Amino acid sequence: MCTLNISTIAIVIKLYKNINILCAILIIKIYKIYMKNLSKLTYKIYLQHAFKYKYTLISIIISVLIASLFNLYAPLLYKDFFNVLADANLAQKSVLISIVIKIFLINIASFIFWRFSAFLTIRFQTKTSADLVNTSFQYLQKHSVNFFSNHFVGSLVKKINRFQSSFSNIYGILVWNTYPTVIKISVIIIVFWYSKPMFGIGVLVWLTIFIFANYIFSKYKLPYDLERSIQDSKATGILADAITNHTSVALFSSHKFEFKRYAKTIDEIRMLRSFTWKISEYFHAFQIFFMTVLEFGIFYIAINYWEQGLLSVGDFVLLQSYLLILFNLLWDFGRNLRDYYENMADAEEMAEIFNTPHEIVDVNRAKKLIVKKGNIIFDNVSFRYKKTRKIFENLSINIEAGERVAFVGHSGAGKSTITKLLLRMFDVTEGDILIDGQKISQVTLDSLRNNISYVPQETILFHRSLLENIRYGKLGATEKEVMKAAKLAHCHQFISNFPDKYQTMVGERGVKLSGGERQRIAIARAILKNAPILVLDEATASLDSESEVLIQKGLDVLMKGKTVIVIAHRLSTIMKMDRIIVMEDGKILEQGSHKELIAQKVGRYKKLWELQAGGFM
Repeated sequence: MCTLNISTIAIVIKLYKNINILCAILIIKIYKIYMKNLSKLTYKIYLQHAFKYKYTLISIIISVLIASLFNLYAPLLYKDFFNVLADANLAQKSVLISIVIKIFLINIASFIFWRFSAFLTIRFQTKTSADLVNTSFQYLQKHSVNFFSNHFVGSLVKKINRFQSSFSNIYGILVWNTYPTVIKISVIIIVFWYSKPMFGIGVLVWLTIFIFANYIFSKYKLPYDLERSIQDSKATGILADAITNHTSVALFSSHKFEFKRYAKTIDEIRMLRSFTWKISEYFHAFQIFFMTVLEFGIFYIAINYWEQGLLSVGDFVLLQSYLLILFNLLWDFGRNLRDYYENMADAEEMAEIFNTPHEIVDVNRAKKLIVKKGNIIFDNVSFRYKKTRKIFENLSINIEAGERVAFVGHSGAGKSTITKLLLRMFDVTEGDILIDGQKISQVTLDSLRNNISYVPQETILFHRSLLENIRYGKLGATEKEVMKAAKLAHCHQFISNFPDKYQTMVGERGVKLSGGERQRIAIARAILKNAPILVLDEATASLDSESEVLIQKGLDVLMKGKTVIVIAHRLSTIMKMDRIIVMEDGKILEQGSHKELIAQKVGRYKKLWELQAGGFM
């Protein structure tokens, strides 16, 4: 039986001693080259989520290292095999079989470690990707109303999906491609250097030029990849917007306009993809030529060494095996580097959202709001929308506990803004809003909104069952409680007429229901929530007169013992309010009960009443 020669053993020992140091140095250098100008926030988020499963990740890295070393050890055995085979005097069947068995065992060991790392990757990647999606969703959901008003829903959804898919792709590139490449190239250079320093120097110089060329090309291509990603998100937003408003498109016969608008964006994406694809092909041609030059140079020098008796047949086998490994690695390396930058460009769109601070947040050590009475005070409140458009200036209102107050006035007078400030959808510019003496800016958002039942002017429902939509007012409510609230809101009857009753799916944004039906569901939600403060923003605007009368009865029950704020244009709905405040241009013109206001000889409310009274009497 022939054992491994002393040279091979020395190479392996030296390899194990130096591989970690060399890998660390090369990884640091590559890190500096790759990541200099990219988003630190993206890396920070990715690393935070990856390190939650650090032991799994470390196990993967060690497994990949061992598997890669086994892959590189096999060519050294092939070198011995062909040296024995070429030497007629030493050729022995038993020796050759011994080497083949070793090669077999090495390949089996490599296979086991690759598979082990693959199964660990399944666990690591699925959990980390799920965490990233959840983190993205949670951060996005806490953005303000103003943020969502300025972004396409479709684009936001795509950015979240891209962010987690980019992590999966980048993980694959770094752990399954770049990391093994660094290990294998390091070992190849060491073996070449140990065999003949000229080979090591040649490969090192060639490798430096090759990586630098890939880096320059990828940096040149990056802006186009980023622009492609932006245009792709824009196209998704346009598509989602057109589909959401398909009824308007049909009613205005604007199909051709929307087709052209979308096609223009798609064409811009096509041109960007075509351009980047073409320059990639040019660079691929350069890579092939450059690899051919290295192979020719190495074998030209090797033949000269062989002529001098300094290289064996086995050395040629080793050179060719390692060159093929090197070329395969570097061919993928160039592609992976470009893919890496493309994925980073995709990920940075979501990173920008993470980099955008939430407008409305809890202050440090915010306390829970405790509502015992329900007194609401607007204390010298000033508000400017986007810090430029003035809505209120030193507005002061005191709503007593249990008082029912209605706000009326023309559109843009600031009525709905009052409810949005109370719910902290926006923060006041100056002054304070207090509930039972507690500044709402100093309490948690959840506790504030949990104490307020809000029925908006335009009700948008989830694409879920009617039961789930009503139960949203009180997530732990029983079906009996849901039905009771539905009856009080006068929606139990129309729900009962559906084949699936309370399990009926309402469609996206509640499109399967009429406007009045949606509003009754929103009122049922508020009834079920039963918060101490009730805000109705045009809550009966979409109802027919018969339904309005019935719901008013339900609202009368709901309002008992609560502080109520009602925004209304239809004055018939607020006649029973304790106080009516008339607003114009963010200021209070007059206030009083319905009887007091219409008793005035001249007044804004009286004029509004006279204009509408003909339809009520």
